[in-house]
Amino acid sequence: MMTSRQVARCTRCGTIVDAEIRSLSKCPKCQVELHSCIQCVNFDPSASLECAERIPARVSPKDAANDCPLFSGRTSFERETTAAVSHNPNEPTGAKKAFDDLFKF
Repeated sequence: MMTSRQVARCTRCGTIVDAEIRSLSKCPKCQVELHSCIQCVNFDPSASLECAERIPARVSPKDAANDCPLFSGRTSFERETTAAVSHNPNEPTGAKKAFDDLFKF
């Protein structure tokens, strides 16, 4: 059975980042500031002022760090796709194991 995990990803490059985003956090790969509108769960391009929450003024640019008190980092649940490593050299791995697993009763 596949399990899932909760992850936070950089909106620009997709790199997994620490889910606890602080005011000065940056993506380790592309260096975009993470405490910004585009990384927030409330960011909604179709909403008024591009925010799902009621805010007094539009924040711009959306990918720059800000100190919005409504900020909450966007996370998602992803399937865990790594297979357990077998320590038995006689046991099949990869595609062969997946095929054999189809016919287990």
